[in-house]
Amino acid sequence: MSYKFSQILLPTSKYQIKSPYKMTPQYITVHNTANDASAANEIKYMMNNDKHVSYHVVVDDIEVIQAIPFNRNAWHCGDGHGNGNRKSISIEICYSKSGGARYTAAEENAVQYIASLLKQYRWGRERIKTHQYWSGKYCPHRILSENRWNSFLERIAQATKSIKEQAKMKNSLSLTAKQDLKYLLKETQKRGILKIDHSGKVDSMTDGEALGLLISIVKRTI
Repeated sequence: MSYKFSQILLPTSKYQIKSPYKMTPQYITVHNTANDASAANEIKYMMNNDKHVSYHVVVDDIEVIQAIPFNRNAWHCGDGHGNGNRKSISIEICYSKSGGARYTAAEENAVQYIASLLKQYRWGRERIKTHQYWSGKYCPHRILSENRWNSFLERIAQATKSIKEQAKMKNSLSLTAKQDLKYLLKETQKRGILKIDHSGKVDSMTDGEALGLLISIVKRTI
């Protein structure tokens, strides 16, 4: 499943109320919104009130919207200045009140997005917490009431594995390209097109350096 990612960032004028502290994230906290509003409406509601309640990311069946940078805290866990509020990225999953197809799609988008965060930060799934973990509130209510927290984590683990496998495939293509470039450089040196065999330097070359060598070879052969 794919989602559209966008940012509708909290105005800095609201930081004192909604996001007053700098943060180095250490955890991800999962919430259900407990209503049936879209991600855009959830963001709009948060920004238009002066309550000390805020969240980093909201996910619905179509899109993932980030409202607060991950280097700022949000008030979402009910644990005061504890690690939930001060060290975790909040993920709100929409449409949990009524459930159904929209909620199912929103939850799957959250699974995929959280997996991307784990890869980005090089974290394991032990970094993922429920709202309940921090303050005892029964949230994410739908996942908890349906006894699916462990399976939810397993889905994230599988999604993370899939992302890593896709990255390996891209790297394997890159390795093939490097092998081809090494062969080309050896041959051009043998034929006198280049005076020096640069093939031993390929693994440490930047893309720009490799391109420069190819351009040099082309110029000398036309």
